[in-house]
Amino acid sequence: MKRRQFLALGVGVLAAPAAQAQAFPARPITIIAAGAAGGPTDTITRIIADNLGKHIGQSVVVEAIGGSVVGPQRLAQSRPDGYTLMINNIGMAASATLFRRLPYQVPGSFAPLGIVSDAAMTVITRPDFPVANLRELMTEMNRKADVINLATAGIGSAANLCGLLVQQAAGARATTVVFRGTAPAIAELMAGRIDVLCDQATNTVPYIRDNRVRVFAVSSPERLAGLPNVPTTAEGGSPSIAMSTWHGLYAPAGTPEPIQEQISAALRLALREERLRQRFADLLTDVPSDERASIAFHRRFVAGEVDRWRPIIEAAGAYAD
Repeated sequence: MKRRQFLALGVGVLAAPAAQAQAFPARPITIIAAGAAGGPTDTITRIIADNLGKHIGQSVVVEAIGGSVVGPQRLAQSRPDGYTLMINNIGMAASATLFRRLPYQVPGSFAPLGIVSDAAMTVITRPDFPVANLRELMTEMNRKADVINLATAGIGSAANLCGLLVQQAAGARATTVVFRGTAPAIAELMAGRIDVLCDQATNTVPYIRDNRVRVFAVSSPERLAGLPNVPTTAEGGSPSIAMSTWHGLYAPAGTPEPIQEQISAALRLALREERLRQRFADLLTDVPSDERASIAFHRRFVAGEVDRWRPIIEAAGAYAD
């Protein structure tokens, strides 16, 4: 009798991990928004969280953590059980080169779960900048690189990375002015104290539509429905200024594969929600396909983005530390 009880107990212990995995999620999930509260990453994260909870079967709480390193570090140090996740933007890949000393590895410390959004960039200038199109802007930047200034919303930001592409296309290094976020950069642009800025359409469209800044191109492969008269960078003669501000969903490395798959599947369902798609459309942000929102694609994509930005950042010597 005792032997039977012992065997039954042993089977129960062995079955416990499987039962726990099957029970996921048994409590609320936290998603770290790796950006300032109220910023684009925080906004995207909250839209995702609102819809993800419905398909994952638990409430999803958002915690905005600003800084290029703090949010990812927090995730890397979290228990790999699926209850702490993170949404971060293109800076996730760029940080592997921008920071020569990181308390984690990109992508090694993280489990990519899927791309969640893509937003085009816009090349804009102060209202009275004396050029007619993107080609003329590139020529002017090449001729007067010592006097033209280029704004960036912080080292590692999408604006910073796009600014590197703009300078590369112009074949010259402009004077870079670093701001703490997009809002002050655009304010200085409108005031005429900054010449050029490349930032995501989500941030710049209100000012473009009000004619408070001039827009010369969008960085997407095709023109944006919200800005149909604005040519692409390829149409404007600078195809190398091609990028999107993409966001991805991550878990800590070591999170069990079944849990990763469960979260990724719920993400794809959330991305099909009509209310989410409408909110993204209002932000001029694209909803990724099921393929892009998959684990396999996201893994390959992050590795490719790390490789893409490394030589560009190294050539510019634009490190964050």
